[in-house]
Amino acid sequence: MSLPVNHIFIHHTAGPRCLIKSRCSKIVRDIQKYHMSLDWDDIGYNFLIGGDGNVYVGRSWDKIGAHTLGANNISIAFSLLGDYMDFLPSIKMLRVTQLLIACAVEKKVVPKRYLLHGHRDQTCTLCPGDAFYNYLRRWPHYLPGPLSTYVCKS
Repeated sequence: MSLPVNHIFIHHTAGPRCLIKSRCSKIVRDIQKYHMSLDWDDIGYNFLIGGDGNVYVGRSWDKIGAHTLGANNISIAFSLLGDYMDFLPSIKMLRVTQLLIACAVEKKVVPKRYLLHGHRDQTCTLCPGDAFYNYLRRWPHYLPGPLSTYVCKS
């Protein structure tokens, strides 16, 4: 992928949560198996954040993801393990996500004036969950979608 990209998309996995490394690692492996069953090269997200506070590498910084239809080649994606329709990710997960965004800026993966979006800003989805999305909209650099590449399949 040609770096820097201007957009960061935030997702949730809409599955189980985890608090310990062994459980989070299993969930990440299960996501990898599922994504690869779709004939994707690997996990679609660039990074995943577990409830244990660890960051799990998907496609890393420089590989085009399979996370946000219509915007994969112009963005990176961070996905938080769990379902955040009704409640927020833990403070630890939120802080790690913000640190990962700061790292992306420091590594010049995104410019200092990057744009932050929830997955639902680009595609017809409930991701990253209602509770998390409403919170995310107050973060710095947040810009509501859709981008000009908006995709919604009926």
